[in-house]
Amino acid sequence: MAYANKSIASRIEWCRRQSTQACAPLEIAGWRAEAEGLQDALLGSDHTTQYQQGPPRVFERYATGLQDGRSVLRADAVLHQFGPPARTATHGMGNVNMLGLTRHVKKIVGRVSSHRA
Repeated sequence: MAYANKSIASRIEWCRRQSTQACAPLEIAGWRAEAEGLQDALLGSDHTTQYQQGPPRVFERYATGLQDGRSVLRADAVLHQFGPPARTATHGMGNVNMLGLTRHVKKIVGRVSSHRA
């Protein structure tokens, strides 16, 4: 979860920076709404009904932040539950990202190497 929290926090900060550079009031409100949606995802909150009362574009930005934040948290939970962390291995063909498939990849690389000889 640490990676997901860090990733979402980074995006919240990015949204906040974007809101300080925006000129139009709706654009500023949109960036702030997206940041709040991300924050709500982290905190397990939901202010959807509150945002539904405002401008549709601002509501869309809040919903985007909330959905994206929840998706990152779900993906992180699935990775931690069902698979070991990704490892990087080299075997004569550069870096290969693997999710617990070391033996399978070694068999394939062995077959390919024996065909080259």
